[in-house]
Amino acid sequence: MSQVSLVPVLLWVAAILFWGVAVLRGPRPILQTFVIDRLLRYLFIFPLGLLGLWAFVGHVFFPEQAAAAIGWTPSPFQFEVGYANLGLGLASLYAAFTTFYARVAVAIAASCFLIGAGIGHVHDIVAYGNLTSGNAGPILVTDFLTPMAVLALLLVAAKRPRPISPDTLALDAEVEVARRALRSYREALDKFVKE
Repeated sequence: MSQVSLVPVLLWVAAILFWGVAVLRGPRPILQTFVIDRLLRYLFIFPLGLLGLWAFVGHVFFPEQAAAAIGWTPSPFQFEVGYANLGLGLASLYAAFTTFYARVAVAIAASCFLIGAGIGHVHDIVAYGNLTSGNAGPILVTDFLTPMAVLALLLVAAKRPRPISPDTLALDAEVEVARRALRSYREALDKFVKE
């Protein structure tokens, strides 16, 4: 199995293994939010972050080998694709350890890039019969699988209740005091009008 076929598979396996260990060693009872958070973390680290860095190295420092693995001739555009991969890889590693909203932003950018790359690979298969491992192998699967998995998990995570900030709690308390005062005022006014 060539490196271009093996690396995407190994990075997905690593993500699942690290996720499993995190859940097994995590807090009890096991909460769905923890399970989803850790799976997202390891998807951002491995199939997005490290795969992005690996693709950067391949396209920028070994363009002839990278192009041959995809079934293409070397092109100056590989330099640009390499740096796009570097940006997505680094942003993914950052998002793995930050907020939900950072993950959403990185997932949108990565999904556009990866799904676009996947569509390009499918076009190459249909139009030119390009079945090389870098075009029709595991990289094609992960171009669609990774963004679909990350976006689906983010949708599930978005439905969980968010913690309420102290400012919101204070404002809610003030609103409740105002409601009671208005109720009391109405009752007093109704009593006054009836007398």
